[in-house]
Amino acid sequence: MELENKTIIITGASSGIGAAAAELFASEGANVILGARRETELETVSARIKANGGNAVFLAGDVRDEGFADALVQLAVKEFGELDGAFNNAGILGEMGPIPDMDLNDWNQVMSVNLTAAFQAAKAQIPALRKTGGGSMVFTSSFVGFSNGGMPGMGAYAASKAGLNGLVQSLASDHAAEGIRVNALLPGGTITPVNGEQDSDTLAYIAGLHPMKRMADAREIAQAALFLLSDRSSFVTGTPLAADGGMAVRLT
Repeated sequence: MELENKTIIITGASSGIGAAAAELFASEGANVILGARRETELETVSARIKANGGNAVFLAGDVRDEGFADALVQLAVKEFGELDGAFNNAGILGEMGPIPDMDLNDWNQVMSVNLTAAFQAAKAQIPALRKTGGGSMVFTSSFVGFSNGGMPGMGAYAASKAGLNGLVQSLASDHAAEGIRVNALLPGGTITPVNGEQDSDTLAYIAGLHPMKRMADAREIAQAALFLLSDRSSFVTGTPLAADGGMAVRLT
């Protein structure tokens, strides 16, 4: 029970990595606060957790809305008394293509979801973690923002994730003495419902980019997040942890 009696916020929790993390964390004893835009899917994930004896509440909203981060923290404190950690997982790939061809609105959307929402989450969560006496925050970033390797058409996404990695390191430095750990999780290609919309040739190509020659299962990424949120990583902060099937090795 790695997270027994700990209260953890999870964004992007309606499917994919976020849903896998929610179910895993709950099975490890956590009280989970689920946030995402799709209320019906959140209700389904929450119901599965409760059916397996776990504790879960959910709130539908958009991470781009400043008040949503505050509302998730308030829900955590109201339902379970305190906040112990957060898996800030929500993110988008956005429009791909060369920067000269990109619309400013598309650029701003990627930045608002992947970077500005992380700022808003940190601003809301850190005061609550201080009251608890410390805790752990994990942000889902990407190897693309760490070592792009010249992957084309991903300028906005790479910039947002590189900015997120910088934010994580700054937060870790600022709040380490308060017992608040902050780390980035860098997944490789992961099998999620979104990938189900891609054809088999595309999925095979993505899998082949990884030295392990496969994509991750969402639960594998959730296991890495569990490590960063648990006391097993008690001396780990400011770290970009790659769970990417060797992509960072290939691109460096």
